[in-house]
Amino acid sequence: MKGILGRKIGMTQVFSKDEKLIPVTVVQVEPNIVTQVKTMETDGYEAIQLATVERKEKNASKASIGHAKKANTTPKRFLKEIRNFEGTYNLGDTINADIFTAGEYVDVTGTSKGHGTQGVIKRWNQSRGPMTHGSRYHRRPGSMGTMLPMHVLKGKKLPGHMGVETTTIQNLEIIEVNVEDNYILVSGNIPGAKNSLVLIKSAVKKSGAKAPAKEILSYEDEVETVVDEVVEETTEEVKEETPEVVEEATAEIVEETSEEKAEEENQEESK
Repeated sequence: MKGILGRKIGMTQVFSKDEKLIPVTVVQVEPNIVTQVKTMETDGYEAIQLATVERKEKNASKASIGHAKKANTTPKRFLKEIRNFEGTYNLGDTINADIFTAGEYVDVTGTSKGHGTQGVIKRWNQSRGPMTHGSRYHRRPGSMGTMLPMHVLKGKKLPGHMGVETTTIQNLEIIEVNVEDNYILVSGNIPGAKNSLVLIKSAVKKSGAKAPAKEILSYEDEVETVVDEVVEETTEEVKEETPEVVEEATAEIVEETSEEKAEEENQEESK
């Protein structure tokens, strides 16, 4: 299994060369540092711990500072452990966005947006009661259940806090990986608010599957080529039409001057 930590920047859309619009989520992926390596001999299972996003030492605890120094790095804000990681890594190694390629399927885990305290209609999608004829039952949760237990049964859907839960969306396709600018474009939406931490891992249900990489249009290149073509066409047309325009203009000027002279001579003769 492969994985990397990143930040959700927001959503946008890109166009492929086969004229398809693809909604994508931009995930900023800064280099991840391996801050711990766990083995079967020492910990009973195999895993590596990834860390990302710098943190000031004055805001970090002594334990986190010492933990980071073992990997020859500075304290980090986010740490995550991934089991059965592909490949062999040592303490202090760096993992970049190029660990994934376009066309791979991934599962993205994040913390969903918070919605505060909500009622059963919004939180659990329940239906309301009649709004007329004096029913007096509109948006309440309804009966609490039977009287025999004399308490509310566990799991009863009631009003309460909504959101801020660990959520995973599976089988999302990677559209583009940019190592220079440190970002990954993932198809569709992923959980979490903007600038929230997300974990991108290899898809569990589509393990090993890969879609054909999509060719994304580059807007800057397309605009430059179109503008150059238009400018070249207009300059050629102007060059071709300039001699004819000059000849027509000179002929019109000659005709106007001859007519003016004829009118002046007629006026003199009449006098």
